[in-house]
Amino acid sequence: MYNFSVFYIEANVVCILVFAILLVYNYFNIDRQEKQIKFDHVLMAFMFYFFIDCIWASIEDGIIPKTRFAVVLTDFLIYLGMALTAFSWLEYALAYEQIPQRNRPRNRLALMFPFILSTFALILHYIIAPQSLFDGNLDPLPAYNIYLCTVPYIYIAIILFYTVRKAWKEKNRSEKRKHLFIGVFPLIVIMGGLVQMLAFPYIPIYCFTCLILMLVFYIQSIELQISLDPLTNLNNRGQLNRYIANPSNLHPEGRLTLAVMLDIDDFKKINDTYGHSEGDNALIIVSESLRRAMGRHGMPSFIGRYGGDEFILIIHPYAKEETDGLISDIRDEISSRSMDEPYTLSIGVGYDELHDEDDSIQECIKRADRNLYIDKKRRNKGR
Repeated sequence: MYNFSVFYIEANVVCILVFAILLVYNYFNIDRQEKQIKFDHVLMAFMFYFFIDCIWASIEDGIIPKTRFAVVLTDFLIYLGMALTAFSWLEYALAYEQIPQRNRPRNRLALMFPFILSTFALILHYIIAPQSLFDGNLDPLPAYNIYLCTVPYIYIAIILFYTVRKAWKEKNRSEKRKHLFIGVFPLIVIMGGLVQMLAFPYIPIYCFTCLILMLVFYIQSIELQISLDPLTNLNNRGQLNRYIANPSNLHPEGRLTLAVMLDIDDFKKINDTYGHSEGDNALIIVSESLRRAMGRHGMPSFIGRYGGDEFILIIHPYAKEETDGLISDIRDEISSRSMDEPYTLSIGVGYDELHDEDDSIQECIKRADRNLYIDKKRRNKGR
């Protein structure tokens, strides 16, 4: 065997250092929403795996004596690294897709069950029949590879189920691509690992694949943070300003332009009574409802979080009367999606049309905002 460990270990150390830099940057510079925390867990899982991979290379190259204990411990830690990486990406994917009740203890335990069961089975296998896991030269046998791959494949299947389902229902092409990328990411990583394992075991292809994909994904996520609200994944206030600054967005040929302002009824009461996590959940329900309703109507539109519990739509129907049908659809969507929540979720809505060239979108938004509070007062009187 040629001396491969120096290059192999250097490549893994570089990956660890790059991921450590991303981790530190995340910790000090990014709004610590759930998605960012879960992404940090992915980075840490990869770093753990790369560290163990360095130890494996040292054993294979004879730097560390290839004893039974060293091989068993290293192989077990490699298994843990693979499983933890897959589980961390699953948790990130569920947070990204805003899957309901994902953080409830019972649901998290159900997701962890394959990992827990497989880990106990592997430990028992080492105790009862270790000879079926590695040969006389202490190289792994197919039985070990089954343990190594089973848990990641289970989690990848779950990730694909949620992301493909989201992409299938999504009408917006850019949003569809985001969902698919989350699902395909672990498949590409696994392919890199298989190429290394089957064809080039002493070239750190898996490490390079993870590094390149994570950097691409991280750059894309940074770009999204510039334009998206981190909680709801809707456009933020800065993106709204960029949208309305382009005259072609406000005067599409053959269509009207209306500003629609929405906010959540009794939002402060939800926060005070059920906690800020439920308040965040209410914001997510409304944002998802807006996306779904707009997708069904198919008109050109801009959807954003204006601030706090306020949302804004810039819509372009053929006729102003279409707006009432859209608003009714949004309210029905919110009602159906919040049926299992401990509170009643509803919204106030106000809208106004952008008129001739002398009118401005800023004034149109102000009028829509005034109409929002007129709507809230009218509905409060009717209760």
